[in-house]
Amino acid sequence: MTASTGEMPPRKRVLLKVSGEALMGTGAYGVDQQTVERIAADVAEVVRSGWEVCLVVGGGNIFRGLAAAAKGMDRAQGDYAGMLATVINALLLQNALEREQLPTRVMSAIAMSSIAEPYIRRRAVRHMEKGRVVIFAAGTGNPFFTTDTAAALRAAEMECDVLLKGTQVDGVYSADPKHDPSAVRYEELTYMDVLSNQLSVMDAAAISLARENRLPIVVFNIGEPGSFPRVMRGEGPFTRIIETA
Repeated sequence: MTASTGEMPPRKRVLLKVSGEALMGTGAYGVDQQTVERIAADVAEVVRSGWEVCLVVGGGNIFRGLAAAAKGMDRAQGDYAGMLATVINALLLQNALEREQLPTRVMSAIAMSSIAEPYIRRRAVRHMEKGRVVIFAAGTGNPFFTTDTAAALRAAEMECDVLLKGTQVDGVYSADPKHDPSAVRYEELTYMDVLSNQLSVMDAAAISLARENRLPIVVFNIGEPGSFPRVMRGEGPFTRIIETA
């Protein structure tokens, strides 16, 4: 399978990880509503093509616990603040998805019953079986774990066939293509390639969890309109991370 001609296998359930930065659009901070609505439209297209879709959303567009810790804030406290930022983003995505006429549920790893359901695995599975889009918020509910790890964890729990990570570049590169014009994009990698070469696509805990559960990861540029549906059809540039390349 290549990035331009391969086809995604005929599967049923997928988890999309949306970074907080992806919601900024061209801004430097916060949320661009048009970008949120465009991502929701892409999700709606994938759902209407027959897939069950769940999402994990980051919070880096609002608050980053790790960055705050580097400036002297208690790391755990900073991570909890970052989890709350992901809930804000989840609610914004929920609103945009419902405007696309999609039934949606936000499930939070931190209890906040007035605005989101508590995360219960069996209930989440049932929501998806009924055709609802489930947005998992507040990461894993624990400090020191990223939303990438939360995405790998929820994808494994939901028995997803593939985990897609929407980033601001069209795959995994040998270096940051925004700063190194000689960086090479990989079409396919193994989990061990990512770990041994310390490629900064996802943290080591997320990659290891995906490897243990034989969960394929697809990395693509969610900033391009229509990219999510195209990737689900096996079209356009992306990088696959699997057990053996």
